[in-house]
Amino acid sequence: MRNPLWIAGAVAALLGLMGSMFVVAEGHSAIVLNLGRVVRTDLGPGLHFKFPLVETARVFDRRLHVLPAEPERYFTSEQKDVSVDFFAVGRISNLRAFYRATGGDESVAVERLAPIIKDSLRNEINTLTLSQVVSGDRSQIVEKQLAAINRGAATLGIHIADLRIKQIDLPTDSKVIGDVYRRMSAQRQQVASQLRAEGAEQAQQITANADRDRAVIVAEAERDAQRVRGEGDAESTRLYAEAAQKDPGFYAFQRSLEAYRRAFANGQTVIVLDRSDPFLQYMKSDR
Repeated sequence: MRNPLWIAGAVAALLGLMGSMFVVAEGHSAIVLNLGRVVRTDLGPGLHFKFPLVETARVFDRRLHVLPAEPERYFTSEQKDVSVDFFAVGRISNLRAFYRATGGDESVAVERLAPIIKDSLRNEINTLTLSQVVSGDRSQIVEKQLAAINRGAATLGIHIADLRIKQIDLPTDSKVIGDVYRRMSAQRQQVASQLRAEGAEQAQQITANADRDRAVIVAEAERDAQRVRGEGDAESTRLYAEAAQKDPGFYAFQRSLEAYRRAFANGQTVIVLDRSDPFLQYMKSDR
């Protein structure tokens, strides 16, 4: 029959062995505490041992984590307030410092890290104008302060790998939105005035070109008309000359009739001439 004491001892030894072992998963690290004092740190993945009862192990995730933060309001160099929503990506870089600063509580780490990030962003945004903050390169804003943020985060045993600005808004309870709308309206009005001025200038240019073309066309038409009239008068003169050469008497008679027609065209003309005036030779009666 087995000795009960031997069985009890075996069970106690087994329990003690199980209590002295712990496993660290991939991407994690552990520290060993002896009565609350850190005795070993940065234990990597694998199987590890500790003294049971007097030593305890704490395992921490060393992978990158997103550290959320509430949107914060900042003032620009023009004393315009903006709301900046951001998040940080970081990991535990020094287990001993992290445990001493936070007691191993990640929520405490996030709570203490947030003011460090917000103060650094405030220092940068306070030097920029509203236009530079809203429409500028956000990565430059972060890069200038990332080193300062990590100096403060190092006291917590944390390293910030990246900091991203998600959104920049104008607070609805500030007068900035009204100022922005008024500035946008003024810019649109300026653009509209410029477009109207350019349109008026083009209209004047088109009108001037049309007037010039009209003057050229009228001048060319008048020139052609004068040439045609000249040719017609020359042809008329030639025909009259030929007619006069063929029958001088008839030509004289025709010319006199035309003179009578022009002289008495309005029906009220009165001409006083001598009876022997040649102008009246075809108006005399042969009887």
